[in-house]
Amino acid sequence: MNETHRTNTDPAFEAAYEAAQKSLREGGIPIGAALARGGEVVASGHNERVQHGDPIAHGEMSALRAAGRQKSYRDTTLYTTLAPCAMCTGTIIQFKIPRVVVGEAETFPGEFDLLRSRGVEVVVLNDTRCVEMMRAFQDEHPELWAQDIAE
Repeated sequence: MNETHRTNTDPAFEAAYEAAQKSLREGGIPIGAALARGGEVVASGHNERVQHGDPIAHGEMSALRAAGRQKSYRDTTLYTTLAPCAMCTGTIIQFKIPRVVVGEAETFPGEFDLLRSRGVEVVVLNDTRCVEMMRAFQDEHPELWAQDIAE
């Protein structure tokens, strides 16, 4: 794990973070994601479970949906503000996305062991903005958060 605890300057990660902020402004769960290829953002998205009443509209799923069909994902990186859940991990594995950059895994541990066991490189930034955003959300909306992670 990378122990930087600082603001990230990667444009793709910033796109994911801005998407999370957008979801929060919309009254949704503040998780954002972005798909990048060759350092360029292909698409970004955010958790839309609340906004659309869609139980599988997690941030990673939203970003992939926004990217549309791709010939291959093997040359992409998926950026996400929070460690991917089992569903999103399965999608990353299914599409053979080789690298995932995660804002934080303190507030939710995700499925790193499964990702790594399937050859996915996982980079954790420990971005303090992401930690603070999720902690505040979880404290203010515990029932909604529990629903999002199927607790």
